Amino acid sequence: MSSLSPAELRHERPGRGLIGYRRADVDRLLVEATVAYEAVWRERAELHDHVHELEQELSRHREGEQAMRNALVTAERAADEMRAAASRQAELIVREAEAKSRDLVHEAYAERERVRREMSSLQAEEAEFRLRLRSLLGAILEAVRDHEQRLASQLPAPSGTTPPALGAPDDVVRASGQST
Repeated sequence: MSSLSPAELRHERPGRGLIGYRRADVDRLLVEATVAYEAVWRERAELHDHVHELEQELSRHREGEQAMRNALVTAERAADEMRAAASRQAELIVREAEAKSRDLVHEAYAERERVRREMSSLQAEEAEFRLRLRSLLGAILEAVRDHEQRLASQLPAPSGTTPPALGAPDDVVRASGQST
């Protein structure tokens, strides 16, 4: 049986036979069948159009979903790359800070050693200076005594008085606040 459209069914006329159906009843039946068939045909066309629209909408939704998945994958990759970059940057900063702290510690140790050597040198110079100062003071005191003795031997001493004598060189050094 071939598929007839409602228009073809409307124009289709069955053949006549000797003994047949009443024509008015058949025509009425054909008109009713044609009307019903036209309604079904229109509904099928509308449903076909609706299915086509839904398929297009579904295709758009699938494309949107795929675009969102791609965007999500891209965002995840970007986030992973950013985390990895941040981790590398943090490691680099830590390594640089450690290197700087090691350099500072080495510099501090070197400075401490330099200051220790300088203090040792200054202490040695101080000891040398004290020794020379004592020597100088001793020589000056000796010179003063010699000079006093020469003066005392040249002048007659008044009766009953004696010139004040200076103490030993150690007394002068102690009097100046320095220890021997």
